[in-house]
Amino acid sequence: MPDFPPPVEPRPARRFTEIERQALHDIIAERRDVRDEFLPDPVDPQALRRVLEAAHRAPSVGFMQPWNFLLIRDAARRAEVHEAFRRANDEAALLFPEEKRDTYRALKLQGILKAPLNICVTCDRDRCGEVVLGRTQNPEMDLYSTVCAVQNLWLAARAEGLGVGWVSIYREEELRAILGIPERVKIVAYLCVGHVDRFYSAPELALKGWRQRLPLDDLLMEEGWQADRAL
Repeated sequence: MPDFPPPVEPRPARRFTEIERQALHDIIAERRDVRDEFLPDPVDPQALRRVLEAAHRAPSVGFMQPWNFLLIRDAARRAEVHEAFRRANDEAALLFPEEKRDTYRALKLQGILKAPLNICVTCDRDRCGEVVLGRTQNPEMDLYSTVCAVQNLWLAARAEGLGVGWVSIYREEELRAILGIPERVKIVAYLCVGHVDRFYSAPELALKGWRQRLPLDDLLMEEGWQADRAL
């Protein structure tokens, strides 16, 4: 007979205090995509460990835990990544209407060199073999799980007083070659991380006039898609 684990039962749900709930909502509201505010100080190892533990507690399809966190501190390696960003960013600027290109070029869109730590978050899509509980009909669920880990990391970093900036302007094949990432592993996020002593009061792109936050009520639909409410 196969050995089965002993039965388990859920424990009573913890009730959080009003102060604890408000702290969580404050952290979410004050999370920022940091680009140019990083201090040169090395990231505190204990704070970094807590942030990575929070990321590792993210939900994952089939408890797959498909993520890896590549910690990149070497200045020469970060310079290679920055050069890949610069090439991609020059290409990206030409994709926008001419009247927006100057605004685009004026934006600081990364902190690769200024942040003392870069973290590349990956998704190993083969970690649990071909058939994964919960991924059978929705094969992208492992990627979504890894994004949950990124969000956990971001919020935990804000709670620790660390800034995080997500760099998305690069050619994946270039970044893969620089970091030696195998083909089966998907790059999900390239993050710049460091201590900061100031944050913008609102998202930087909103403050600089690139785009404003949409009203939540304009995005709500009841019981299904409502074409007359779609933006």
